[in-house]
Amino acid sequence: KMKISLKPLLTKNIYGNLFNKRNISSWKKEYTDHKIAEFSMEQMFEVVSDVENYAKFLPFCQKSIVHTRNEKELLGELQVGFPPVTESYVSRVTLVRPYLVKADCTDGRLFHHLNTTWRFTKPRLRNAHRFPNSCSVHFYISFEFKSLLHSQLANIFFDHLVSQMEAAFFKEAYRRYGAPKWTKSDTDAPT
Repeated sequence: KMKISLKPLLTKNIYGNLFNKRNISSWKKEYTDHKIAEFSMEQMFEVVSDVENYAKFLPFCQKSIVHTRNEKELLGELQVGFPPVTESYVSRVTLVRPYLVKADCTDGRLFHHLNTTWRFTKPRLRNAHRFPNSCSVHFYISFEFKSLLHSQLANIFFDHLVSQMEAAFFKEAYRRYGAPKWTKSDTDAPT
């Protein structure tokens, strides 16, 4: 019997790709998604705009501080990462209750740009009146790291990190507001 070890191949591929500048498919990363949420626009707005508590429910967010806040905007600082990579950045967050939460990184040390947009609209559903506590959630994120290391890590883990982050907001809404008000027998219920 012949034994083949994949460890050297995997190690070479992972580390080779991690530090090879030519293998960066794109320095800029973008992601967009649309979901029907089982929560009202106001409820989803409350969760997404609650920057003060991000460290309690958002994966990889170790610290979240709001320096200033009024009804139209806030200035928030997040410390994010997983050992051994931890970084902080500041974002100006525009708030349009209950329709929009838009964050733009303003400090420029970690990112060339970081833009996140959450839009909440009334869902286009048949019999929408039967689902008053639902909304359409439009999520968009675009970023570009300044560091080669951060860019390579983003290339490797991008899909996983973004889907975990997006899911965390919906899980927090379930924790705060409970299960949806419709039943499985409602054939028009959002999925």
